[in-house]
This record gives sequence, structure tokens and C-alpha cells, in this order.
Amino acid sequence: MAKAIGVDIGGTGIKAGIVNLAHGKLESDRIRVNTPKGATPNDVLKAVVEVLDTLGVSESNLPLGVAFPAIVKNGKTLSAANVGDEWIGFEAEKFFEDGLGRDITFVNDADAAGVAEVRHGAARDVDGLTILTTLGTGIGSAFLYDGVLLPNTELGHLDYKGDSIERWTAYSAMERDKLNWEEWAARLQVFYSHVEFLFSPDLFVVGGGVSKHPESFLPLLELNTPIIPAIHRNSSGIIGAASLAAD
Repeated sequence: MAKAIGVDIGGTGIKAGIVNLAHGKLESDRIRVNTPKGATPNDVLKAVVEVLDTLGVSESNLPLGVAFPAIVKNGKTLSAANVGDEWIGFEAEKFFEDGLGRDITFVNDADAAGVAEVRHGAARDVDGLTILTTLGTGIGSAFLYDGVLLPNTELGHLDYKGDSIERWTAYSAMERDKLNWEEWAARLQVFYSHVEFLFSPDLFVVGGGVSKHPESFLPLLELNTPIIPAIHRNSSGIIGAASLAAD
């Protein structure tokens, strides 16, 4: 049975698991630790080592994929919305490979989630443009056209009143501003209506931590595009990172 390891680094938590590649499902418990305050490279690396140790795969030869909340090009992180500024222009892939003592595959976290959903989840066999969004500390996005990933879209950084719209619309904004589901859905409506107008997608898929409560907010949105929760919920990043590592 083909397996790989996935690590999903987020602005709030760092998660890892062993993935059954044939079925796109976790073969282990999902291990999670809090993302260190400030999320500097050295502190994040220590947390990744911790989750891999807890998972019992530190010496494993299984392929390892690491998903990260930033624009990722040629192994470099080019943004740092919800982590330390040291990541901007940072040779992140090499840093993790040196720190872990092994080769890895390093990708954007929402792109990894999109790959999981298009291969094994809600976007499988969907024609046209699927836009996956992850609602968590920020808003990540993945564009999938006829099943092919178009990497490094950053819809969470669409401008809204002079700031990134994720500051007003992410799940963290709901918690910060103590919004109820209806109040938060009104903010989501602004975001998704704008994205729908710009890109005319065929399907929206919603992942991230809040995707375990789809009944609380998705029915409140009025869109022309179908909008459904990610099948793998908040494990999509782990599954997608592992899948890409095994390619």
C-alpha cells in the first residue's frame, strides 16, 4: 500500500499524518501542535520536528510533503501574511530539508488542499473551474481547472477598504469580532460574490477549520455558483501535501 507523510503548517496550528495514497485518507492519527507565537523559521522547524517525532516517522523513508501558508515559488516563500516576516524571500524548502535531514516537497497550503479535493474529494471529476478556499487564520485559495492546479492564487489578499479582505472575512475575524454565523456569513457574501464576479467559477469548495460546520453558514450564502464543503475538511492540506510528495 503506497503511503506518504503530510505536514500542514498554518497560522494557528501545525498538523501531520500518514496518508494512504490510493484512497486519499489518513492512515494515522492527525497530530497537531499550536503554531509558535511569531512563527519564526527556527520555531516552526522545531514544531515540525515535534509532530514528526510524535507521529513516529522521523526516520521514515516515506515521501514527505510540507504545506505552508505563503506564495511558494522554486522552494522560496514570497509572502508572510500569518507567519513571521523572515519568511519573505526565504529559501524555505532548503531550510526544512537541512533541518529535517531529508528531501521534501514544499507547497502552498491551500494548493495542497486543492490537490487533495480534486484527486480524492469534493472537486473530483468536476469540469471547468473549481475554486477552493480555506477559511481559517486567513483565507487561502486554490484554482483547479479541469483537475489541473494553477498555483499560488491569493484571493485572501483581494483589497477591501485598503486592507486584505481576509482580515475582515477569515474565520479568525469571526472569533476576533465575536460575530454570530449570520453576521459572519454577511461578510463571506461580500467575498464570494466578488470572486464569483471576477472568475465565474463552476464550483466553490470550502475547506479550513470551519468546514466542519458547513450547515451553520453555507446555506446563508446566495450565489449562482454551487458551494460545498471540502470532503476532507481540515485534513485536506495534509493529504494534498503527501500526494504531491509522492508524484
